[in-house]
Amino acid sequence: MKAATRNAMHSEQLNRRNVGAQRWAIVLLVLNFIGAVVYVVRASNGWVIPRERELGLHSVTGEPYIWALCVLPVCAVFLVLDLTWGAFILAQKRWHSGIFWLLSIPIWLAAVVIDFAHH
Repeated sequence: MKAATRNAMHSEQLNRRNVGAQRWAIVLLVLNFIGAVVYVVRASNGWVIPRERELGLHSVTGEPYIWALCVLPVCAVFLVLDLTWGAFILAQKRWHSGIFWLLSIPIWLAAVVIDFAHH
C-alpha cells in the first residue's frame, strides 16, 4: 500500500511540474507573438511610402539603416530568449514544451514575410 501511495505522490508531482512547464511555454509563445508584432511595427519605419512607389520614386537613402536600427534589438532579444528556451527544453527533456517552441517559428516567419512584402 505504501508503494502505491508513493507512486501516486510522485505522479502528482510530475503532473504539477508538467502543468507549470506548459504555462511557461504558453507565456513564452505569447511573448514571441508580441515580439513579432513589435518587430513589424518597428520595421514599418523603413517601408517604402506607397505614394512614392506609385510615382515611380525609388529613394534608398537611409531606409536600410533605419530598418536595422529599429529591428535588430528586437531580433537580438528574442533570439537569445528562444535559444535559451530551446536549450532548457533539451536539457530538461520537456518535449511537450518543444511543440510551443516550434510554433514560434511560423509566427516569426509571418512577421518577416509581412516586413519584406513592404520593401
